[in-house]
Amino acid sequence: MSGLRKLAASAAIALLISSSPVRAQWIVFDPNNYAQNVLTAARELQQINNQIVSLQNQAQMLINQAKNLVNLPYSSLQQVQQSIARTQQLLGQAQRLAYDVQQIDRVFSTTYAPASGNMTSQALVANAQARWQTSVAALQDAMRVQAGVVGNLETVRIQSSALVSASQGASGALQVTQAGNQILGLQAQQLADLTAAVAAQGRAQGLEAAQRAAAQDQGREQLRRFLATGRGYQPSNVQMFH
Repeated sequence: MSGLRKLAASAAIALLISSSPVRAQWIVFDPNNYAQNVLTAARELQQINNQIVSLQNQAQMLINQAKNLVNLPYSSLQQVQQSIARTQQLLGQAQRLAYDVQQIDRVFSTTYAPASGNMTSQALVANAQARWQTSVAALQDAMRVQAGVVGNLETVRIQSSALVSASQGASGALQVTQAGNQILGLQAQQLADLTAAVAAQGRAQGLEAAQRAAAQDQGREQLRRFLATGRGYQPSNVQMFH
């Protein structure tokens, strides 16, 4: 009886074991798949790094472009305009005979006109005195313009030094260009001063030459009158002392 019980118990245990599912699972490591995943992650990381570098380059490019659009903090325009205005003012203060074509034509048709027999001696003397005064005034005007041009040289020196310093510290292409343009403006001012000085000197020399030519013509007319028959020199008594 006990043997039958043992046999039945053994059969029940065997049936129970055969009917229950297997719960255990084995973990399998694939080296090839792992290496492929590592390479894929590395490529993705490299792409991210490349995008970051590209964004940094774009940001630096925008910064450089912004620097190229910054204006030069220094300007010499006002000083250049003031220097040119001073020179123009000196030219506008020309005495007796201004830099005007119509006035020049009018004066040369009267004061500097050839002496004629219809003019009185008083008129000849008055014209000669007027021409001399005009020549002296022109020489004074020329010297005043030259003095003004020399006075502008100090302004040019100061502005040139400031512009060179500004161009050396320029942070962008626009500042360099603006500094160069302002230096060209200073050179234009110097050319304007030189033109004014040459014009003033030429005016003085032209009036001096015109005075000599008119004096020679007047001298011939006065000599002709002196030697004229019947109207030449007539001796007369002159009281020298009281």
